[in-house]
Amino acid sequence: MDKGLYRFLVWTALVLTLAWIGWSIYDSMIAPRNPGDLAYLEGNNLFEDGHYERALQKYDEALNEDRNHIHAMRGRAQSLMQLGQSTQALTAFNTAIALAPEFGATYANRGVLHDRMGRYEKAIEDYERALALDPELVEGPHWLTRFLRNQPQKPPGVAERAAYLRGELAKPEGERLLRVPELDAEQRSYKQ
Repeated sequence: MDKGLYRFLVWTALVLTLAWIGWSIYDSMIAPRNPGDLAYLEGNNLFEDGHYERALQKYDEALNEDRNHIHAMRGRAQSLMQLGQSTQALTAFNTAIALAPEFGATYANRGVLHDRMGRYEKAIEDYERALALDPELVEGPHWLTRFLRNQPQKPPGVAERAAYLRGELAKPEGERLLRVPELDAEQRSYKQ
């Protein structure tokens, strides 16, 4: 290997390592945090690991520090939905939407909740509203998100689910297939 190239690679590695260490120090010790941010971040990690009860406690802790912490409110709503506490989850989603009505993923997640509750017309409304606010939701989870979730197949997105529900609701009541528990279990929350 050429000595010049070797030196370049060594210095590049050294600079990148120092930059990473510097950013880690800044992010963990110096960067300004809003009230509730640390509890929210802990809750997010717990939610991603599937510990919904503990995540809910952390989101509530963040909301005790800042009642308008929008990210904690969204996390709280998603945790309640995962725990099967539909009424409380709906209230939390409605509060999150009132705090930030322009965020499409909250509508998508509330649509998932309505879908699980059997309120298909409301689910379609929320899915369509989510797509109007954030057209990128059509894409569904990014390949990296699917990789981290060990999800090789792209799950149906908001647009596909809305179209499916519309088609099934157009059929006579006895011919509708609105729930497939195995497939419904694969439906995941949209990232905050």
